[in-house]
Amino acid sequence: MGGATVQGELWGMRARDWAEVQEGVGAPLFEAVIQETGVGSSTALLDVGCGSGVFCQMATQRGAQVSGLDAAGALIEIARECMPQGDFRVGEIEELPFASQSFNLVTGFNSFQFAANPLKALQEARRVARKGTSLAIGVLGKPEDTQARAYFAAMGTLLPPPPPGAPGPFALSVDGALEALVSQAGMQPGKVKQVDCPWTYPDESTLLRGLLSTGLSVQAMRVVGEAAVQKSILNALAPFKTGAGGYDIRNKYRYMLVKT
Repeated sequence: MGGATVQGELWGMRARDWAEVQEGVGAPLFEAVIQETGVGSSTALLDVGCGSGVFCQMATQRGAQVSGLDAAGALIEIARECMPQGDFRVGEIEELPFASQSFNLVTGFNSFQFAANPLKALQEARRVARKGTSLAIGVLGKPEDTQARAYFAAMGTLLPPPPPGAPGPFALSVDGALEALVSQAGMQPGKVKQVDCPWTYPDESTLLRGLLSTGLSVQAMRVVGEAAVQKSILNALAPFKTGAGGYDIRNKYRYMLVKT
């Protein structure tokens, strides 16, 4: 995710909350990739930016042998607890600590767009994949298709402006961005597909538990304090509060399958 020490500290600060509430919002995307790639007992999988391993757990249920890498040691500890048979490591996605051509499926969900050098990260993913196998890249949908943009915008108002060209949540979401990156990495782009991935929470407490666990929120809390971040989140997401007191935030995620 670029700068493993910095990013790992941010994303590991509330690791249990991330694992138990927020990471699972990507489950429809994970399931789409599992179905399309035919994950099974013959799959040797590496998930780049694996977090606490929710996707890897879904893959192990199909018989896959799983490995994962993340910047946050606290998240990797959770993945190891849940899947002691897996190979989970802390590190940089631009320098994967795995041998070349070790896997027949490499995935990265909402990870490449946060890399300090997305091209190098994608080239590393290609290096560790066996020739002719699949690389799956998952990202947020376009801002106009992502109601969660209200959350990202709110956090942006609490932080200093990022430098020009800095990575961000929507860096690979616009039309043509994934295609350009894949082409730069020397591969033939696949078709970009979309999946509905709503962020749903039964109540305000769960919403805050999930969203305060993100690296972006932790970074904002260091600047303005937790109370101000909570207030900003609740104000930004008020339009998505349901009559029952929960929240229903509709998003489309995008993904591309590439042959290595």
